[in-house]
Amino acid sequence: MPAALWAFAIAAFGIGTTEYIISGLLPAIQAEFHISVSAAGFLATSYALGVFFGTPIIIILGSNVEKKKLLLLALTFFIIGNFLTALSPNFTTAIFGRVINSLCHGVFIGIASVLAAELVPQDKRTSAIAFMFSGMTAANFIGVPAGTWFSHVTSWRTTFYLITLIGMVAFVATSRLVPKQPKHHEQSLKNELFVFGDIHVLLAMGITILGPAAFFTSITYIAPMAKELGHFSDQGVTFLLFIFGAGLFVGNYLGGKFADRALMPVLYITLFGQAVVMLFFYLTIANKIADVFSIFFMAAFGFASVSPIQRLVMDRAKAAGGANLASAVNIGFFNLGNALGSWLGGLVIAYGFGYASPNWAGACLSIAALFLAIVSSLFAKHQAKKELRDCCSSNTN
Repeated sequence: MPAALWAFAIAAFGIGTTEYIISGLLPAIQAEFHISVSAAGFLATSYALGVFFGTPIIIILGSNVEKKKLLLLALTFFIIGNFLTALSPNFTTAIFGRVINSLCHGVFIGIASVLAAELVPQDKRTSAIAFMFSGMTAANFIGVPAGTWFSHVTSWRTTFYLITLIGMVAFVATSRLVPKQPKHHEQSLKNELFVFGDIHVLLAMGITILGPAAFFTSITYIAPMAKELGHFSDQGVTFLLFIFGAGLFVGNYLGGKFADRALMPVLYITLFGQAVVMLFFYLTIANKIADVFSIFFMAAFGFASVSPIQRLVMDRAKAAGGANLASAVNIGFFNLGNALGSWLGGLVIAYGFGYASPNWAGACLSIAALFLAIVSSLFAKHQAKKELRDCCSSNTN
């Protein structure tokens, strides 16, 4: 395994921890700043929107900057943003810190995805991307439960100080283990901008938005959901987050492994499975044992689709003219989906459908993502047949 992939995984561990930790810290932050649960959820929404809008701006402005320097710049945003959130005297400052922090996410993961795929043979590319994403799953398996526990015994601010430290370690690892990369050329950037008009790329990015949005409708509000309906204690919520992280870890590994063999079937299975599990979770949320299994499989199906979706977008974009910008922007679309999911989960709660309602809302989003995956596959097959006919026609002439 190339050493650079370990640096990517370490950074992804920090990025995943700071992104997902909010679900476990919501009650403490809500209590300290005297805000509602849905308002506190904006800490997740603002982060996701920051990734979505900030990523393309930074990538375009840094198009002539060497990739390794961009990775280090992204980690600088990460360190500053988490430190500011930890120090925040009010909710507005906490939001500002989250936005600065978010500027790291799409830039780092997007560029690292491309580099990870370039460092290994073609039949291992999805697995290489999954290895990088394993840092994010480990964050949920270890970082989020540990951070939630620290917030209970000390303060939620301590958790963000520790995440800042992880960012510093990632900065050193990236500076030492990642080789220098050639700069983008202006013409290549122009070519890559045209990728966003390609229907195959747009359909793949639509899956990016709706797939992760599905389980974010639920996991963002898992703490109040588990406490109010499942009657879990603070320690019980920490255990559920550990189970969620374990599901992400297993799903990420299996999704990357099998997608190298059959990309689209993996997407069909994971998106459909996610919808079924979320409906089951909605119906059985008062049962603690069912909750544990639901959260594990929701996470497993949900994250099993992440590296295959990223690979799908990169493949479609490469076929259309270039994958670098599309890969980074697609990470922004993942987080747009996260924002959509967090917002929709808060909306159905605010409208009185109850704390369990984000689960059926998420199931609807997962079915919509499955529909786009099927349409994308049909379009690709149609395009392949058209190219074959054109080739045969030109050979005949």
